[in-house]
Amino acid sequence: MARWQLKTSSGCRRPTAIVIACSIGLVLLFLWSQHDHHSASRISTTPHHPTVVSAPQHQFASRPGRGGGEDVAIDLSHARAPFVSWPLRRVCAEAAHVPGLTFLCDSNSGGPGNMRNYVLTCVRYAVDAGAAALVVPALRARAPDDPADLFRERRPFAYMFDEPHFRAALADACPRLALYAALADVPGAAARARRERRALDRVVERVTPKHFGGSRAGCDPRDPHRYADRFGAAFREHLRASAAERGWPASDGVDNPRLVRLSWGVLWDWPVLRDGPEFAATYGGLLRFRPDVLDLADGIVDAMRALAATTRGTEAAAGRSFLGVHLRTEADALARWPSYENQTKGYLREAAARGYQGRAAYLATGNETEARRFGGEAMASLQLDVRTKYGLLEGREEELARLKALSWDQQALVDFVVLLNCDYFVGVSPSSFSINVALKRHLKEEGLYTRPWRVGGRGDGRSWLVGRYDRYWEDWLFMFDGMWP
Repeated sequence: MARWQLKTSSGCRRPTAIVIACSIGLVLLFLWSQHDHHSASRISTTPHHPTVVSAPQHQFASRPGRGGGEDVAIDLSHARAPFVSWPLRRVCAEAAHVPGLTFLCDSNSGGPGNMRNYVLTCVRYAVDAGAAALVVPALRARAPDDPADLFRERRPFAYMFDEPHFRAALADACPRLALYAALADVPGAAARARRERRALDRVVERVTPKHFGGSRAGCDPRDPHRYADRFGAAFREHLRASAAERGWPASDGVDNPRLVRLSWGVLWDWPVLRDGPEFAATYGGLLRFRPDVLDLADGIVDAMRALAATTRGTEAAAGRSFLGVHLRTEADALARWPSYENQTKGYLREAAARGYQGRAAYLATGNETEARRFGGEAMASLQLDVRTKYGLLEGREEELARLKALSWDQQALVDFVVLLNCDYFVGVSPSSFSINVALKRHLKEEGLYTRPWRVGGRGDGRSWLVGRYDRYWEDWLFMFDGMWP
């Protein structure tokens, strides 16, 4: 910027120069605000197209207590929010690069919360290790006839997630990280398996990240990876030493890849705040749910708002606002988790305190019997009209047929998105589904500057979780340290 020299020898020239300088400053400020306005208008949230935002930090979220044209507010709690790529790009740019090192992130299982966090955790470890490639994660689907059987078969990534969005977001943030559709597509993988006379999958090495970098002797094995900073260097040294011991040549991206699969159960290991709050707030946007799920959820949200508009409003909950409830009592729920009675008493008490008497609530649950039971109790005690996704789509046969065609876990994705849109949410800890919904909703007010959720407190004004919070490992509180919203 040019420096303006103001002459001071004359008393009449100083005011004139100051006026000129101020006028120029105002013009420049106006032009800059118009530039930001036009930049913001180019951010697309079209549902069926991947969206990535790659601008400097100040453009992503409103600073608390500030306004003005220089800030562009992106609601990071929204299921269709564009991926803010620069925090991941910064991490990828700082990472080492090991030619031929390829990660597989398919030792996953469970519902949306578990599945989502496993993939994100695996990709984060891959970046830190210096991986040159990833295989698009396959997903372990639970048995249709037994929700507790989590390992029945492998499904493609698109079983839950939007693959074009994932590919576009990862390519923008980590351009050196190649993405292959299958293990057989990794350059040199099949040739290596033939040389070693082994099945292709037997060439893949299984790795537990906590075995690298250090040890916390005496701690519960579920403790987060306290040596995450040392993982990358320690793992690369393991690659070098183990190759030398076995007489292997150095890995490369032509005919000698090094193939790695993370162990099952590592999904809560990486401390999510380790890379800074802006990374923690945005990284989960790498995974977006599949477009047809988002479309179904949008229709259900519209139906809920229309229903809420017909109910008796209160000062606290008026107009088209509705309550969101997650009841976690399905067959695979653990016995030591809060019971039906613990959950529902807390939910109804919170609903009353938040002004939802006579209003409407959306219930997410896979237990139809207890859905009816809770609906009756809510109506009797609070005149609270409780609905589920099936009831809201009655008379809309095409949408209802699409919903019923989805599996149990795919339908849970619909619930997840609807609960992101409710006006107040009540769920249960330690359900990873409930915690993930609450943490994602927590991003709405402060965006990139979101402070951590206060575990065991009264919530954030948008969500509240019933549960036990006395014992870090037994009450599964480690999930709050290892879950990306």
